[in-house]
Amino acid sequence: MKRARIAWAGAVHDAVLDATEGDGHLELLTPALRGQRVPLEGVVWLPPLPPTPDHRPRTILALGLNYADHAKELAFKAPSEPLAFVKGEASLIGHRAFTVRPPEVQFMHYECELAVVIGRTAKRVKHADALDFVAGYTVANDYAIRDYLENWYRPNLRVKNRDTGTPIGPWLVDAADVHDRLGGPMNLALQTTVNGTVTQQGHTRDMIFDVPTLIEYFTAFMTLQPGDLILTGTPDGVVDCRPGDLVVTSIEGIGELHNTIVSA
Repeated sequence: MKRARIAWAGAVHDAVLDATEGDGHLELLTPALRGQRVPLEGVVWLPPLPPTPDHRPRTILALGLNYADHAKELAFKAPSEPLAFVKGEASLIGHRAFTVRPPEVQFMHYECELAVVIGRTAKRVKHADALDFVAGYTVANDYAIRDYLENWYRPNLRVKNRDTGTPIGPWLVDAADVHDRLGGPMNLALQTTVNGTVTQQGHTRDMIFDVPTLIEYFTAFMTLQPGDLILTGTPDGVVDCRPGDLVVTSIEGIGELHNTIVSA
């Protein structure tokens, strides 16, 4: 099932994709409006993430250099353990939203990433059990500004924690659908287009550290809670993006995330 969070008619709603008639509508899950169908074009898309328990801050873990080809692209050796950094939730925006490029920047690039949404409290999880703790998957585009980069291994705040810098969505796809229908999270093709031209292609099977390994690694020393996110890194093929560019990051079976660059 493909789930979404949207703003429509002055309120925020949970919804699911209703393609039963082939026309691509959303079916609202809000109790008072349950079953009402809304056109895809008539909503504001929000990050498709469930509220965290007691509305606590969401932990967002992101991977650097988790694809060998991307590490090679940047002239680095593949890491021997996951290279992770923490992101703030304020950087997240939804499908069809706008990402700001500061006027002085010389190089700002997309990063198409599979995002893992944790479904239940995870602590000291074993590799073999790790996927049981996943609620679902979505597409993330974790923009980076190379002008501000001091350390590829631990990007500083201005590189990865910018407002509007991480579009995510449009769908949260249930873990069971990915595991049963698509062959699991390590069996998905990734692609990015800029203004309709393919600029990045990759595959999740080429991750250095796969999804179960990442969950096992993080939960060995920290507890992950429902709604927390793991952004799993990007393959090679990143290019500079300018104001006006339409960037589409897509993952097989998960969805197409549209984003437009604008000037500050």
